[in-house]
Amino acid sequence: MLTWRYLIQEAMNEGLAWYAVSERTSRGRAHPERAHPYRGDFERDRDRIIHCSAFRRLEGKTQVFTPGLDDYYRTRLTHTIEVAQIGRTVARVLGLNENLTEAICLAHDLGHPPFGHAGEQVLNELTADCGGFEHNRQTLRVVDILEHPYPDFAGLNLMYETRLGLAKHRTPYDQAQQIGFNEQNCSLEGQVADIADRIAYNCHDLEDGLRAGIITDQQVADVELFAEARRRINAARIEDDGIRRTRIAKTIIDMLVSDCIDASKTRIRESAVSGPHEVCQLSEDLIALSEEKEAALARLESFLLENFYHHAALAQVAEKVQRWLGELFRSLCRKSNLLPRYFRRLAAEQGIERAVCDYIAGMTDRFCLKSLEAITGRSAEDV
Repeated sequence: MLTWRYLIQEAMNEGLAWYAVSERTSRGRAHPERAHPYRGDFERDRDRIIHCSAFRRLEGKTQVFTPGLDDYYRTRLTHTIEVAQIGRTVARVLGLNENLTEAICLAHDLGHPPFGHAGEQVLNELTADCGGFEHNRQTLRVVDILEHPYPDFAGLNLMYETRLGLAKHRTPYDQAQQIGFNEQNCSLEGQVADIADRIAYNCHDLEDGLRAGIITDQQVADVELFAEARRRINAARIEDDGIRRTRIAKTIIDMLVSDCIDASKTRIRESAVSGPHEVCQLSEDLIALSEEKEAALARLESFLLENFYHHAALAQVAEKVQRWLGELFRSLCRKSNLLPRYFRRLAAEQGIERAVCDYIAGMTDRFCLKSLEAITGRSAEDV
């Protein structure tokens, strides 16, 4: 008699391209588990990520603007959802495993600390003597160690290919990890997550920067993607600033996603890969933009780096973050009894600096500032 799981598995495999990851080609989990009666393994990965506490806390973590102070702008959570939407679209059109793609997209930023890249830089400096801090590596710590919803093992026990996609996640702001993985690359599903992340943050940071008035239409007018999007939507006829900004950002996304799909089809065909395991041994990504659109996106990235991320208003916040996290880190290292029990156990195994770093990295922006005041007796303004 055919089981429900068998029928679901057949339906999941149906329509997948030969280069896609399936449960049949997967290396499975570190801790074997009984199959679920009506959910596939990569669906379960996605659901475990959505239900974990680190995912919920993304709502209160900085993308560029601080949650609670700039509530009209993106947070780590809304960014993550946008990445997953783009990733699912690309995966579906290319015949890839949509559930695996979505799982990687949803988990890719779990290791980010409070206050965005400013917070990451501070934690890296504070932990320089014990290995430093990098948010991609921290994401693996989150899913492998720090989340602990099961009684028999630490972590979420994700499928190997999900973890590989997180370890090999690469953008101009993400460093691929080598420790524990012998592959040169990740699956095509992981590569989709890379490009989806890059498209999402560039386009929504452009939109948010324009909305905040940190950058202007005149400044970005010569950036090719912006100018092309304005032409496509006939921006001059749209009087409402908010609508015009949104339509420009969405048009850039559509241009880049369409280009990525077309270029990736060609690269996959020309590579003549025979299956997903062979993909992971290629140093070059097969999911990519055309040379023309890659150059255009790089130009937008350079513009945002110079005119948005390094803007004086954001630099002032970064200076405050350095004081806040430095004071909190040093105080918790001195007063380890204030750490939650799980992190005190971790300190005994891996050292107080690493445990304090893990604890702070998991905080939301607001909780970080509350903890600073509770532990030091001084408000953020006084530190």
